[in-house]
Amino acid sequence: MRRYTAWIAFRLLDLFILLAFIMVFTHGQVRYSIPEEMKKGSLVGNIIQDLGLDVKRLKSGRARIFTEDSREYIGLNVDKGTLVVRERIDREELCAHVSPCSLHFQIILENPMELHRIDVEIIDINDHAPSFARGEIHFQISESALPGAKFSLDSAQDPDVGINTLQRYTLSPHFTLKELSRSDGTKYVEMVLQTLLDRELQEEHKLILTAFDGGTPQKSGTARITVTVIDANDNTPMFSQPIYRVSLSENAAKSSLVVTVSATDKDKGSNGEVMYSFSQSTGKEAIELFSIDSDTGEIKVGGLLDYEKARQYELNVEAMDKGGLTDRSKVFVEITDVNDNAPVISVISFSSPIPEDSAPDTVIAMLNIKDIDSGKNGQIKCTVNSDLPFRVKSTSSNFYSLVTESFLDRELFSEYNITIMATDLGSPVFSVNKTLNLKISDVNDNAPAFLHKFYTAYVMENNSPGLSIFAVTATDKDSSNNALLTYILEDISVNGVSASSYVTVNTESGEILAVRSFDYEQTKEFNIRVKAQDGGNPPLSNNVSVKIIIQDQNDNAPQVLYPVQTRGSLVAEIVPRSADVGYLVTKVVAVDVDSGQNAWLSYKLQKATDRALFEVGLQNGEIRTVRQVTDKDAVKQKLTVVVEDNGQPSRSATVNINVAVADSFPEVLSEFTDFTHDKQYNDNLTFYLVLALAVVSFFFIVSIITILSVKCYRWRRERMFYKSGANLPVIPYYPPLYADVDGTGTLNQRFNYEMSGTTDSRKSDLKYVRPCSQSIISVDASGTQTLLRVQENKLSFGESDNKVRFIMLNFSMFIFTIHNSQYKIHNCGGAKGGWVPHFSAQIYLGGNEWL
Repeated sequence: MRRYTAWIAFRLLDLFILLAFIMVFTHGQVRYSIPEEMKKGSLVGNIIQDLGLDVKRLKSGRARIFTEDSREYIGLNVDKGTLVVRERIDREELCAHVSPCSLHFQIILENPMELHRIDVEIIDINDHAPSFARGEIHFQISESALPGAKFSLDSAQDPDVGINTLQRYTLSPHFTLKELSRSDGTKYVEMVLQTLLDRELQEEHKLILTAFDGGTPQKSGTARITVTVIDANDNTPMFSQPIYRVSLSENAAKSSLVVTVSATDKDKGSNGEVMYSFSQSTGKEAIELFSIDSDTGEIKVGGLLDYEKARQYELNVEAMDKGGLTDRSKVFVEITDVNDNAPVISVISFSSPIPEDSAPDTVIAMLNIKDIDSGKNGQIKCTVNSDLPFRVKSTSSNFYSLVTESFLDRELFSEYNITIMATDLGSPVFSVNKTLNLKISDVNDNAPAFLHKFYTAYVMENNSPGLSIFAVTATDKDSSNNALLTYILEDISVNGVSASSYVTVNTESGEILAVRSFDYEQTKEFNIRVKAQDGGNPPLSNNVSVKIIIQDQNDNAPQVLYPVQTRGSLVAEIVPRSADVGYLVTKVVAVDVDSGQNAWLSYKLQKATDRALFEVGLQNGEIRTVRQVTDKDAVKQKLTVVVEDNGQPSRSATVNINVAVADSFPEVLSEFTDFTHDKQYNDNLTFYLVLALAVVSFFFIVSIITILSVKCYRWRRERMFYKSGANLPVIPYYPPLYADVDGTGTLNQRFNYEMSGTTDSRKSDLKYVRPCSQSIISVDASGTQTLLRVQENKLSFGESDNKVRFIMLNFSMFIFTIHNSQYKIHNCGGAKGGWVPHFSAQIYLGGNEWL
């Protein structure tokens, strides 16, 4: 029979162990059962299988266990996905007599946030034997005690539960045990006298009280009972109530009355005097918190009560008379809760920073908020600042999620101080605040922006390459790499070439640098585009146009267009001796390719053979006579005119002008050879060069005389033809086409000139294909040719103008005198000319050009 009982016990233990590895789902929870006192590291359960998770999810979600108590008995092996015993589990220490005994905790996963409730039931094992508070119990029993007299014994204590707890008692002869139950279900034993005691036969009795539990193997505890037989006291005290129940507020003050117990003894005298006390079975904690008056039976508060530590206390009160007879009663003190605890906020998980593009209802933090009070005192209302885009929502009991309520914008608020307020519903109200500093991380949602839509920059010409011209600056409301700007020169065409051949842009600072030296005369302005691009992914960009204006410098000296300076020929302006004051000798024409005041030109007479004879217009460059020309004035006059611009510093150019004061061409020729000596040639000319020049000049003069003779002959014929009123026929003679042989190439193109005649002329105007604004004699130094120098101009003569012009045609010299709109032609060969009201002529100049 014993073997069969032991076999059943072992099978039950195996069944309990097997239940430890069985998962039970109840309302979405996982429940395990394990025996107490398992070794550290023992397997509790496999949450990968039971929760449908995998190891990767556990690791990525940073799985961990959260318990409302600070002590963790169960640990999580993330690598294997199993629950293991982390600390020694003593069911009696953990739950005392509460059954069933369970551990409750949460498995928390993040990204996304998940909570899984785990319940682990701790199954009791028979690890405690029954024990008595007193190992020695003494009774004094009157010999008058009748059979059936009851004597209360100390109950044995066994912290185990169920079948493992106290099951039965045994006692030696003379006395029997009687097991009784109170109304609350607790059991106690009484020792019952079976036979009358006779002090004279035996004054003292030794008994053994044994308590057995129902575990396997069975355990027991003993207490020695010594019974001393005395006389006379044959009545035991009797409590008015077997059980006293009382409710007491946890904030009851010390020495406040809890309850008064009362017991009566029918005996008289000292045998009827009753003394009250707490029996040894009363817990130590209860004895520290409560006191009893041994004479009156008043039970008072002796310490500070706390509903959150213990909600009920059991006081075992004993009444004993002087004869040693006792009676026992129980006092149950119910502690009622008052709102004396504020809520406690625990941050389980907090994600900071979060990106600004987080969607609404993004979980920021997981909170555990609890109040150890009960009822309404423990009910919590949780809120956050109403002016912030966040809210708190309840996920399960005592667990809350802090989530976003709307979209965020880091550029408006880069961080938030979120104050979470938890308030209980008790009276008085208790509340607690907790502030979380949430930082908002940036996303690239803002493109760079320039301060202006268009920029204008100025740079002086002739700059050195690498010169800083301008700097564009953009701003980006984002941060970090999203606001790290790079400036890029866009590859657009500038004057037919890439913009990068003009300027470059510093990628970090936006500084625009010149690649080349600019020339205002070639490029006055150009436009470029600069792009600012941030470092986000994908990058955002914006561009801006920059207009670069080249500013002029006075880097060009004036250029004299007329009179033309040559090395190989001599140029002379002829002034008749009859010229009046203010006679226009010639006009110096100069240009300056600079602009603005750098191109404002002024003319000054630097040197002159006779300063009293000529003057130069300061602004127009006209050379005029300042007095009447006399016979004493030298034929050969040399003028040096300085053309100066208005730049800082100013630049200038000089021109030498030879003026012949004479009325006849032979007079000019007589002095002509002397002009060569006035030219500013090199002072180191050799004798051979002078000799060669003289020989060439001689042959040139002979050729001129020959040509003039032929021209004078033809002129007579043409004049006779005009006097007859007939039109001028086309000259059958085609002279050779003469070209400028000085090699300068200045003004070598052909121009049209127009001069209007009188209203009654047979031809209303005279068109020159190769005329000149001034009649110029150009004599080649080699003596081979005489050329006609021309300058583009348009001539218009008033009726009062008196001008003399020399034109060489087919090596014949003609003098046109314009006076009061009449034209007089003088033949240089000596033929006399007459005044005509009009004239019309066609003069062949070579090629397809006619005059």
